[in-house]
Amino acid sequence: MSSLAGLVEEGRVAPDWAEALAPVDDRIAAMGRFLGDEEAAGRGYQPPAERIFRAFERPLADVRVLVVGQDPYPNPSHPIGLSFAVERDVWPLPPSLVNIYVELRDDLGIVPPRHGDLSAWADQGVMLLNRSLTVRPGDSNSHQGKGWEVITDRAITALAARGGPCAAILWGRHAQSLKPLLGPVPWVESAHPSPLSARRGFFGSKPFSRVNRLLEEQGAGPVDWALPEYN
Repeated sequence: MSSLAGLVEEGRVAPDWAEALAPVDDRIAAMGRFLGDEEAAGRGYQPPAERIFRAFERPLADVRVLVVGQDPYPNPSHPIGLSFAVERDVWPLPPSLVNIYVELRDDLGIVPPRHGDLSAWADQGVMLLNRSLTVRPGDSNSHQGKGWEVITDRAITALAARGGPCAAILWGRHAQSLKPLLGPVPWVESAHPSPLSARRGFFGSKPFSRVNRLLEEQGAGPVDWALPEYN
């Protein structure tokens, strides 16, 4: 994995994100070594190297909504570097994403697509950020505590320091533990959309309309949460 300067040159990290992440550049280098060791040991990692920093491809200045996930899907070839999203050809969709789509329909009346590629949200300034940016295939949470959290905590702190208009969506206790990092950034929160907890407060929480109201209160336009069926 390249240094921040290399990631910018390759178009994998926006220049303003590279500036914001400069204090943890040594941690990024250490994670590159860790992933190299994982590959050398035959354990591998995902998403592929060119997609690890996909949440940082769009400028920090353009972020309007932060959605925090825990780590990439462990299913081989599913993750695309955006939290909760999968490759367009993945079917059936992950259960958490199915529940997100149910709430999207119930909240805004939007009929979801038959794919799980959330790039259209990212294109509008929705930062789909996992706390851990990689995972060992088939082994959920396997890269938790290895060092990614230092990097993603720094990203959230930098976003809060940038100021609004911005709002966050915090699903589940893991994401809600980040509230102290958000500073003045308002948030909406609920139970996680996973099948284990969705009926304990996720369904009916209306996160999409609520976060749009928070943006409008800050003088920004709402996010269009509709997802096209095709590119």
